[in-house]
Amino acid sequence: MPGGRLTQQERQQIALGLADGLAYAEIARRLERPTSTVTREVMRNGGPTAYRAELAHRATERRAHRRKPSATPRGAEAPPQAYGRDAEAVGAYEEAFTTVLMGSGMPTMMSRVMATLTLTDTGSLTAAELVQRLQVSPASISKAITFLEGQGFVRRERDDRRRERYVVDDDIWYQSMISSARSIAQIVETARQGVGVLGSDTPAGVRLENVARFLDFVAESSIRAAEQARAILHTKTQAPPGGAVEPEPESERG
Repeated sequence: MPGGRLTQQERQQIALGLADGLAYAEIARRLERPTSTVTREVMRNGGPTAYRAELAHRATERRAHRRKPSATPRGAEAPPQAYGRDAEAVGAYEEAFTTVLMGSGMPTMMSRVMATLTLTDTGSLTAAELVQRLQVSPASISKAITFLEGQGFVRRERDDRRRERYVVDDDIWYQSMISSARSIAQIVETARQGVGVLGSDTPAGVRLENVARFLDFVAESSIRAAEQARAILHTKTQAPPGGAVEPEPESERG
């Protein structure tokens, strides 16, 4: 049975096996690898629906490059996790989440920062804490935060010690969708300006008008869906005297 790290060819076989709907055990049998190796590889790199061989291989190379042999003495254990979590499983999941964000088009460092913030129980970290966790420069964190803030994924606030903290919370994805819809609206406006310049009866003008109509519909639908989801999901339940549990709209919270 082969040992050591998975090769790029083996990762391609894993991707093909997942596409064919094979179980982890069957994929592992064909590779002559332990099932746990395949399971860990897939979960660390996006899960069965998002696994991509090339992305997984590059992520592994990055982890190997970042790893410092002298950083952790042989036999040393990872610090205990809150709520009795498995440290190795949490680390693998963070890598998987980061890889999925990268696959969506988010740059690498921004994906790492977003994943780290999202998976903290507090939902917020300072720049110094991010530097320590990710082992990167303050400049890299600053650049990543500027990008994420511009996309509506992160907001800043000051804590009681006047330190700037970067926050993700339940409202962040709503704000990000609204920000995205506004960006699309700007494209719509610019496309319609182009129609006037190029002529509404020209092929280029017709193309721009079709772009504008499509994106206008998408933007409006996205905002409507985000508003509906926020209204439904941002509720808390309370039990009235009769015993039935009803959601309390966020607007009525006191």
